[in-house]
Amino acid sequence: MPKPSAQVTAAEVSRIAGVTRATVSNWRRRHPDFPAPAGGTESSPLYDLRAVRAWLEARGHVAAASPAEELRTVLRLHPGGGCAATRALPLVLAAAHRDEDELTAWAGLPEAELTAEARKAATGLAGTVPGAGLLSYGRQDADLVRALIRCVRDEGGEIALDVLAERELDDSAASGAYQTPRWLADLMARLLTPATGTFPARVLDPACGSGTTLAAAARHGATHLHGQDLLPVQARRSAVALALAAPDATVTVRDGDSLRADAFESVTVDGVLCTPPYGDRDWGHDELAYDPRWAYGLPPRAESELAWVQHALSHLAPGALAVMLLAPGAAARPSGRRVRSELLRGGAVRAVIALPPGAAAPLHIGLHLWVLRRPGDDGASGQDPVLFVDTLDDPAQDVQRVVMSGARRIADTARQARAATDWDRLSETALSRWRTFAEDPAGFASVPGTAHAVPVIDLLDDVTDLTPARHVRTAAPAADPDETARQVRALRDRLAESVASLTRSGAYGDPRPAGEEPRSWRTATVADLTRGAALTLHRATVAAATRTGQPSGEDGGLPEEYAGRAVLTADDLAAARPASGDAEALQLVSTVRVETGDVLLPGVLGGSRTEARVADEQDAGCLLGPQLHLFRPDPERLDSWFLAGFLSAEENVSGASTGSTTVQLAPRRLRVPLLPPDEQRRYGEAFRRLYVLRTEARRAAERAEEAAGLAALGLTSGALLPPDGESS
Repeated sequence: MPKPSAQVTAAEVSRIAGVTRATVSNWRRRHPDFPAPAGGTESSPLYDLRAVRAWLEARGHVAAASPAEELRTVLRLHPGGGCAATRALPLVLAAAHRDEDELTAWAGLPEAELTAEARKAATGLAGTVPGAGLLSYGRQDADLVRALIRCVRDEGGEIALDVLAERELDDSAASGAYQTPRWLADLMARLLTPATGTFPARVLDPACGSGTTLAAAARHGATHLHGQDLLPVQARRSAVALALAAPDATVTVRDGDSLRADAFESVTVDGVLCTPPYGDRDWGHDELAYDPRWAYGLPPRAESELAWVQHALSHLAPGALAVMLLAPGAAARPSGRRVRSELLRGGAVRAVIALPPGAAAPLHIGLHLWVLRRPGDDGASGQDPVLFVDTLDDPAQDVQRVVMSGARRIADTARQARAATDWDRLSETALSRWRTFAEDPAGFASVPGTAHAVPVIDLLDDVTDLTPARHVRTAAPAADPDETARQVRALRDRLAESVASLTRSGAYGDPRPAGEEPRSWRTATVADLTRGAALTLHRATVAAATRTGQPSGEDGGLPEEYAGRAVLTADDLAAARPASGDAEALQLVSTVRVETGDVLLPGVLGGSRTEARVADEQDAGCLLGPQLHLFRPDPERLDSWFLAGFLSAEENVSGASTGSTTVQLAPRRLRVPLLPPDEQRRYGEAFRRLYVLRTEARRAAERAEEAAGLAALGLTSGALLPPDGESS
């Protein structure tokens, strides 16, 4: 009996055929032989996939969709879901090893022979891909195998692997696993070589995930790659990815828990790269209490990161390095103090580098890179200092700007942390400081606000805190006293201007009582207003990203006329500042140019008050960034400030928000009063003045913090003296 066919929507038919949804609608109306609905509803019909394919093939449309899109469709319709993608991973490598003619012949086999050949190919990779020898494929997998072969043949193994990863990671337990972005994996690999020289030949990642760090090591010259991951799907994916990316390297990937069941227990390597799981309390504290790897002390139950640190050190050859990406808590939690102290005394900690928030998931915190060294017989010891680097600061700034940066950082750390970051410059900053330090640890010259080498004895206090900011900021810059005093006076003058402007903004008149009862009015939703053409609603689109942090490549770029234009981001909106984003860095693939009078609201809501912004002449021409909603009113029917005031009303936003952990705004549910134009303008002017008042109040508060921070820093650094008794 023929196997049952899947059912597809009209949108999926359009993707299969490589046409628009409107074209599919025309086919339904104009071609009586177009397949009749096999399910669904009258408004959302479903069509038999086999019948649709036959109809398309008869008209020459079957090959219009790209092989990658065809593979995505087959995966979505496969009854096995994400498990089907996981089982198909070894076939990517098997297909990549065959030439075009062989793949064409394989794809053209009947179903039974096709799946039998797939079983044979997977079995042949049993020693390369974990679990491949246990896989089997049935008739239900025939369409998937055929689509995968065509994708590898026409677009390459890497594209096919990315398509499988989209499904396999979203539909499996691996969806919560954090991946190391490509640029960060490259930085970690480069940190393994303190100076120019031979890259470590043997590299291990005991929590390899998708294999991005090992792939980076291979790009720099590693010839023997060892990886292990707790999740079989990740280990399988990593093995395939590394075999494709580094065909000349010897790749060994195993699945299993590295701490409880080390697959490389007797292996010694020249370098370790690792991004271990964060906050894992079930890492094996009780059953591993007497494990010989704990040369620096048994890690407490809450300190899984310190267990991974010692696991990495246990695999290193004497004098070899490990680079690990750790949560910031590992540097300061009281429970880990004793182990950190022993690591310092033994000379195992060489450097801690702080990254800005957003460098890698979880994006809301700034992670740390730990550079570790297995003690050896090369003369280095625990007497060498430890390097601390804080990449949040500008490495090119002069001493006086460091003082100013310190003051601003005290005033507005969170805003700086969210600012756009130049990752290439960040990488070079970290590498240059590390390599300079590695050449002469005792003679390293501190860079105020960025890098500081601290003797081990100074770190062994009652907390043993290895947070870079704590030590980098202790390197007080030698600021010029006269210049510091001049800058304090200039900041106080700016503060006085802000206070005067704030006073003027608050003196625009008192609102009048509405009467004995609050006023009420008829309202319309934004959805109603868009249908009536009173306004249009816009959002930007970013490129789909693979789990390695790189664009998937299936989205096109922005139009050429958008090149070089600044992007208005959600952070710009929150800080009431001009557009500061970069379209390429934000991976925008579609957006709109902001026009004067546009109303902007954030798409993701935080804890503070949601405030709309009306674009002015300074905003005009910039591009709309992600996580922002743009409302473009018809000026003849809606006043922009009137619209902004009511759209951002607290009760309005609350009624149009969804979610608990991440609260998102549903813009079409927002409601707007229906008032005549003259009355809209009166309300709009009141809302505009309130916006100015809030903006001036925020600016005055920032300048007050900046002035006070600089003055305090000048006093504590010795650049300034307190005023004499007669000064006011």
